[in-house]
Amino acid sequence: MDEQVPQLIEFDQQRPLTAIIQDLCNTWALAEPEQYSLQFSDNARSYITEKNRNDIKNGYVLRLTHSPAKTAQDILDKLHSNKPDDMRVALERLQRLSSDYTFALEFINKQGHQLLINMVEAGSYTGDHLALTLQSFVELMDHGIVLWDILEPKFVGRVANQVNVNTTQDTRTLQASLSILESLVLNGTGRYAMVDQEVTLPNLIMHMQSSSVEIQQSAVALINALFLKAESTTKRKTLAATLSSRHIRNVIVTAVLQRSQQHVGTEMAHQLYVLQTLLLNLLDERRVGVDPNDAEARERILELRRIAFDVEADGTCSTTSGGRKGGGYAKDYKKLGFQNHTNPIEDFGEPPGILALDNMVYFARNHTESYTKFVLENSCRADEHECPFGRSSIRLTRLLAEILKIGEPPTEQGKTYYPMFFTHDHPFEEFFCIGIMLLNKTWKEMRATTEDFVKVFSVGPGTDQPCFGHRTTSHES
Repeated sequence: MDEQVPQLIEFDQQRPLTAIIQDLCNTWALAEPEQYSLQFSDNARSYITEKNRNDIKNGYVLRLTHSPAKTAQDILDKLHSNKPDDMRVALERLQRLSSDYTFALEFINKQGHQLLINMVEAGSYTGDHLALTLQSFVELMDHGIVLWDILEPKFVGRVANQVNVNTTQDTRTLQASLSILESLVLNGTGRYAMVDQEVTLPNLIMHMQSSSVEIQQSAVALINALFLKAESTTKRKTLAATLSSRHIRNVIVTAVLQRSQQHVGTEMAHQLYVLQTLLLNLLDERRVGVDPNDAEARERILELRRIAFDVEADGTCSTTSGGRKGGGYAKDYKKLGFQNHTNPIEDFGEPPGILALDNMVYFARNHTESYTKFVLENSCRADEHECPFGRSSIRLTRLLAEILKIGEPPTEQGKTYYPMFFTHDHPFEEFFCIGIMLLNKTWKEMRATTEDFVKVFSVGPGTDQPCFGHRTTSHES
């Protein structure tokens, strides 16, 4: 008690807390000792219980204060009073205490959370009152004492309105609103549609441009939640198309990455990692074997041959295939590094299959000069020194998928993201292009032979994340 003379006592860990509190109340002549509890005196002001009493160390300063039950009732009485000043004091106190589980349990048992819900649904509170109410509600719900399913459309609509308004507002209110909607999507049963119907993606993108890092983080977190819990593949792909657009990526680069001057905080790094993971995971459906009768895949393999060989060579190395007039391109496919020269589609029969073919065609179409240089250089080498483009591409795609953990859900601890992912229209394919060129360079430097294939990969790209994944801001780096 602040008005009492402090006591220096030995805190006997063998005695019940009730007995220790009884002694202190006797010393200070305080009636009703059951109305009191001990608190740590640090900023958290956590209540001391039988479960956490062993956290008390020598020299700790403890406070004797009203019990969680009494404090909860006092706050509720003031909230019911409808006196603005009393309500503000009560809400400020509630906001400070709501992170404490012991208090939260008492407050919720007295239906305090329902009172807060009713206050929000009434729509009569603004400014500090609304900010403190929503902040307290977030803290109370985070304990998991009650389910998020208790929230109804009226409450969700009121909270979503705080996200959708375009006028300047209290950042506390906005951040709490975003957090409530995120938690409702992640933890509520059948509540996804309720939030998705109320919140518009353009407004969330607008909040990503906020000057407040906390608002940015909360906006990205809600976007991630909507993406993660999307109720259909079509919905996920629609969201992915929007989030992968150049406009949205420019917002992330300019408002988040550049503004932070490369010092992105841990929580924002985690949210960017989650967004990146969810987008990359859409590639998982391409990581399947190719059907040998797939006409489109056969045409794309033919395209790889055409781009590499149906061009005018510089005369230093013949690119003419003696096998074409015989009705096949076996010699060309051998130069392209396929293991099955007569029917190269068989090389894609197992994962990463289609995804590897996607990468190869992208490289040939978008980095044509580098592609033809790769193929023609190796065509001029002795057979045993050729770096097999086809075989290498399949192996590299597999390694990239493993490094980027394609197909795996995001983890709670993950925070590795790649700025290039947000600066390029086709980041995965560009990772591949960088990797395949590095691989060819390594092959030449090692003067490797086909017998060294595994060895080259053990020292070349794909063996460590820094080759692709260390946090770079440009393709060149």
